Amino acid sequence: MHFAIIGAGMAGLACADALIDAGHSAKLFDKGRGPGGRMSTRQMQSPLGEVAIDHGAQYFTARDPAFRRTVEGWSADGVIMPWPELSEEAWVGVPGMNAIIGHMAALQVVQWGVQITGIAREADRWWLSSEGGTLGPFDAVMLAIPAEQAAGLLSLHDFAMARIALMARSQPCWTSLFVFDAPLAKIPPVIRDASPVAWAVRNNAKPGRSGPEAWVVQANADWSGAHLEQSPHDVSPLLLLALAQVAGCTIPEPVAAMSHRWRFALSAGTGDGALWNHDIALGVCGDWLLGPRIESAWLSGTLLADHAIGASAAVTDLVPPAHSATFPKGHMDSRKLL
Repeated sequence: MHFAIIGAGMAGLACADALIDAGHSAKLFDKGRGPGGRMSTRQMQSPLGEVAIDHGAQYFTARDPAFRRTVEGWSADGVIMPWPELSEEAWVGVPGMNAIIGHMAALQVVQWGVQITGIAREADRWWLSSEGGTLGPFDAVMLAIPAEQAAGLLSLHDFAMARIALMARSQPCWTSLFVFDAPLAKIPPVIRDASPVAWAVRNNAKPGRSGPEAWVVQANADWSGAHLEQSPHDVSPLLLLALAQVAGCTIPEPVAAMSHRWRFALSAGTGDGALWNHDIALGVCGDWLLGPRIESAWLSGTLLADHAIGASAAVTDLVPPAHSATFPKGHMDSRKLL
């Protein structure tokens, strides 16, 4: 079968990995300019030169046995390192968090800079709409995007899945990046849950990092929601002041600063794992179906692929090989919530 996967983040790439391993083909489409998404590393210009700063997810943990095996492979390939100063379970991508996504994407067929605006099913095949035209055909479509974005694409094809996506509201997060010309010696390298700061870290102190003093400051959901529509220019000084207040010391003016609004940063998870409609070969995966962790995104993508692989194998047993890419209606329950 030939799968289209919309979204080339952790969930989409994990789904593609499992599908390829099972002998299927997959093509991924992502609106981003390159690997990263919510695991991105920003190249920030400053008077001290270009500085790479993680401005999305800061680290990850691995508890599921299958995910731990995958993490061991990443470690052997040199794209991650442990962060024992934070915890015994913490890992980071090197030289940035986006290295993990870049490593996974290098093994797949990914089209960057393509925003999918619609999906349509005709004669048991799927077609995708984008600003550049129509893409397809595909035997199945997997959505590996935030719930708010998935809901619109699902609404014309599976109302039950669209309703789950509509109910899974994500929390926002304002993130500010600061570069200084000298170390902030009086501040610990990590500050957590000191309202309104959810997380602040000295980026250059993380494993595999170098460069000048650089800080990431992420606001909590309440503060981010209250300031959601403010401009990045206005948010940067507010979060710099918040950092000084929670650290209890004066902070000098940074030599460079910028802020980014993550509208869909965190989701509590619906508990569904992944969604799959066998009758029309349409699936959904993402951390919002499990919980706000990188591991959850990987598990969700793998779960969706496993279900689709099982369904396609069942179809192959029932129809001649020449038609094994079709989905005879009524063969299975129309929807499986994993």
